[in-house]
Amino acid sequence: MREVAIIDGVRTPFLRSNGAFSDLAPHDLGRFAVQGLLKKTGIDRSEIDHLVMGTVISDPKAPNLAREVLLGNSIPEKASAFTLSMACISSNIAVAVAADQIKLGRYKVAISGGAETLSDFPIRHSKKVRQALIRLQKAKGMKDYLKEMKKLSFKDLVPDVPTVTEFSTGLSMGQSCERLAKRIGVTRAEADAFSLASHLNAARAWKSGYYEGEVQAVSLAPHFRFIETDDGPRGDSTKEGMEKLKPSFDRKNGQITAGNSSFLTDGGSALLMMEKEKAQALGFKPKAYVKDYLTRGTEPLDDLLLGPAFVITELLKRHGLELKDIGVWEIHEAFASQMVANMKVMNSKSLSREILGMDPAGEIPMDKLNTHGGSLALGHPFGATGARLVMTAAKRLILENARYAIVSGCAAGGHGLAMLLEHPGE
Repeated sequence: MREVAIIDGVRTPFLRSNGAFSDLAPHDLGRFAVQGLLKKTGIDRSEIDHLVMGTVISDPKAPNLAREVLLGNSIPEKASAFTLSMACISSNIAVAVAADQIKLGRYKVAISGGAETLSDFPIRHSKKVRQALIRLQKAKGMKDYLKEMKKLSFKDLVPDVPTVTEFSTGLSMGQSCERLAKRIGVTRAEADAFSLASHLNAARAWKSGYYEGEVQAVSLAPHFRFIETDDGPRGDSTKEGMEKLKPSFDRKNGQITAGNSSFLTDGGSALLMMEKEKAQALGFKPKAYVKDYLTRGTEPLDDLLLGPAFVITELLKRHGLELKDIGVWEIHEAFASQMVANMKVMNSKSLSREILGMDPAGEIPMDKLNTHGGSLALGHPFGATGARLVMTAAKRLILENARYAIVSGCAAGGHGLAMLLEHPGE
């Protein structure tokens, strides 16, 4: 098996939905991210064999996001490209798929990543209207048209607006998180404290220049002003401010608020990946090697957001590693309560054995977890977050001279992913 090197990564600014990126399509954001990656690394486009990207809410006019991104960046047409979807870990899976293909020797150079715009949901008509529109394609005149329209009621004309709910349970992510918090015993104070740390860490990272070079400035018509930073981190957040916010899902007894939840976000991300020998031949110095990854499903009602606890514990066991061996942690912050719950399960003998069926992995040290902010502050474009986590973890491995990093996340449907990265050495 060939070793898989992560060379570098670039992302667009992550912006709150219905903001400056609201007129852009997912392939626009993906194109900006890959454009920045090509410029930053200087890779010859003819060397790229493959491009794979993740997205969740696909644009019906351009369903293969990756192919449009490839063509939009003048990467030779011979390179293949496809798009995948696995909810919030879509671009984690894109990285994993690219790694597998490189390990098997099918490709030597690949780009992985993802993009999402939550400013422009595709809104469908009702099923009866959709069926009528299909039949109308065969209409031969006004008489046929009116005949079909008479079959429809006013109720049928109401748009079918998508909702962020689980198909299997009918519950939203927020409702599921409320259930999880009560089950595990996460308090509002713990959730608010975690979210506050995420915002302050992100604001501090931006102020220190940590994200320079990683975030590609985007220039938008017609004024062509440059957008250079995320608009989510709030460095002025306080404990008192967090406490004032009202619960969003369980109005009476809930603890999940707009302040301790990730928000709807638009953005794109991209990573350059290579076979180790190819990187050496082209003169690229890896930031990390993809050592392994693991995915698994969980029970979608009670364990929907506990994917990280399952897969992290299993991945450590699989490699004979202990939690103390991991120097860098990057875990997707869907909700602060979800993060606290996962850490409590991993550190509790009773909860770990009851829920995971395994001995506890231990306590993840906060000074090694999401130290430059997480999704709660930076934002969460569904299809782009995973690659952001991987690029940050790889960068931190070098800066902090740690041997191993773990990247993890939960996803709708009841899924978890954990990826083990290793320092490239001298």
